[in-house]
Amino acid sequence: MSKKSKKSEEGITAKKEGNFSEWFTQVIQKCELADLRYNVKGFLVFQPWSVLCMEKMYKFMEETLQRKGHKPYWFPTIVPESNLTKESAHIKGFTPEVFWITHAGKNKIDERLALRPTSETAFYQMFNLWIRSYKDLPFKTYQRANIFRYETKATRPFLRSREFHWIESHCAHATEDDAFKQVLEDMETTKEVIHEIFGIPFMFFERPSWDKFPGAERTFAADALNPDGRFIQQPSTHMISQKFSKAFDVKFKDKDGKEKFAFLTCYGPAISRIFASVIITHGDDKGLKFPWEISPIQVMIVPIDSENEKLRKKAENLKKEIQKSFSVDIDFSDKRPGEKFNYWEMKGVPIRIDLGLKDLEKKKITIFRRDLNKKETIPEKDVVNEIEKISKQFTKNLVIQADKIFKNRIKEAKNLSEIKTAIKEGAIAKCNFCSVDKPGIPCAEIIEKEINAEVRGTRLDEKSKPVGKCAICGKRANHVVYIAKSY
Repeated sequence: MSKKSKKSEEGITAKKEGNFSEWFTQVIQKCELADLRYNVKGFLVFQPWSVLCMEKMYKFMEETLQRKGHKPYWFPTIVPESNLTKESAHIKGFTPEVFWITHAGKNKIDERLALRPTSETAFYQMFNLWIRSYKDLPFKTYQRANIFRYETKATRPFLRSREFHWIESHCAHATEDDAFKQVLEDMETTKEVIHEIFGIPFMFFERPSWDKFPGAERTFAADALNPDGRFIQQPSTHMISQKFSKAFDVKFKDKDGKEKFAFLTCYGPAISRIFASVIITHGDDKGLKFPWEISPIQVMIVPIDSENEKLRKKAENLKKEIQKSFSVDIDFSDKRPGEKFNYWEMKGVPIRIDLGLKDLEKKKITIFRRDLNKKETIPEKDVVNEIEKISKQFTKNLVIQADKIFKNRIKEAKNLSEIKTAIKEGAIAKCNFCSVDKPGIPCAEIIEKEINAEVRGTRLDEKSKPVGKCAICGKRANHVVYIAKSY
C-alpha cells in the first residue's frame, strides 16, 4: 500500500462542507469518540476521548451553577407513574418517549416506573417537603444525570440518542418576575459557558406556543447551526406552569402570612449534545479542534525518533515541566513521524511539540498549534511561557472563527420563495411572521410541509421590528421569527 493511500485510509476523507453527514460519522469513528456497536439501538458506548472532554464540560457548567447559588442533588433514576400523571400536559408530551419498568425479577410491580425522561415531577415532589417559607426562596437546585427517551426519529450519535447525559436545574421562586429573572440568568450562564468557554455560537429564542416544553408557560432555547443547515438545540430554560406547583402542592408562606404557590423554572444543558456541537463547530477536514479549556489533552509531545534515548529523556523532562500547568502526554508509539502528526491533528490536540535531534542540538522547540494550523520554532527555555501565551489566545481564536461563519448564515427573507432559497443554501431565514400563538399555526404548518423547516421562535434581544406583512400568509406581521431545519 502506498503512503498516500494509507494516509487516506487512516485520516478523515470526507469534506465537512461537501458531505457533512459522512464527515461527522468518520470523526466519531476515527477519533474514537463513541463505539456504536452496543447491542441496544440508540445507546452509545462513550470512549475516553469524548469522556475526558465532557468531564471538563461538566466541571465548567457545574462550577458556574454553584457560583450562582444552585445546590447539587442526586435523584433516583426512576420516577413513579403517579408523579408523571399529576400534570396532564407533561405526561401527554412525554408518554410516547417513556421507557417503562413493569417487573422486578419475575414479579410484576404494583405501579409502573419510568426511566426518567426528565425530572420535574421528581424534584417537585420533594420541593413540597422542603419549601415552607418565603425565606427558603429562591430554592435553586441541579443534578447531573442521564435521561432516557424512546426517540422514534432516526438516532444519531450525540445529536439524537435514546440516552443522553445532561444537567438539569430546577428552581422555585416567590414571584413570576423572579422566575423570569432566573430564565435570564440561565441565558447568561449559557453565554458564559457554551459560547465563551466551549466556543459555540448560538441564538436564544422564545419558542412559539405550539413548540413549548410540555407543561411550560414559556420556553426559551439556544440554537446552534450545523454545516448541513440544521439547527441543533443547546440548553433550554422554561417558566413552568403553576399547574405543576398546584399539582405537587409546592407552597410557601409569604411575608404577609398567606400561603402562595411557588413559580417554578427549569434549565437543561445536555452535555452530550453540546459535545456534538463542539465537534461540529470547530472541526475541519483534518478532524477535531478542541477549545483549550476542554481538550482531553492540551499538549502532545511527539519525539521524531521514539527509540533515541536523548529524545526520550528530553520528552520526559519537557513533560514534567509542562504538566505543572497543563495536561500533557508523550507519543512514544512506533508510528512514522508523519503518521503521528496527522493523528494528533485529527484528534484535535491544541498544541503539538515536534521533538527532533536537530532542534535538540540547537536548543530549539517546534510547536504546532491547531487553532491556526501553523508551526513555529522557539527557544527551548521559552516553551512554558509560549504555551501559556497560546492558552490565552486559543479558544478566543476558535470563537472568532465560529462567530464569523454563524453571522454570515442569517438571511433576510420577505416571502416563502426567499425562505426556501435560504433554507436550501443551509442558512437561517429571518422574516416577518403573523403570530407565534395559535393564529400562526397554519403558517408554521406551511413552512413545515413545503420546506421541511420549523419556526424556531423570536429573540428577546431582537432589534428589528416587524414592518408590513407576514412572509407566509400576507396578514399583518406581529413578530420577527427565524426559520431553519432541525434534528
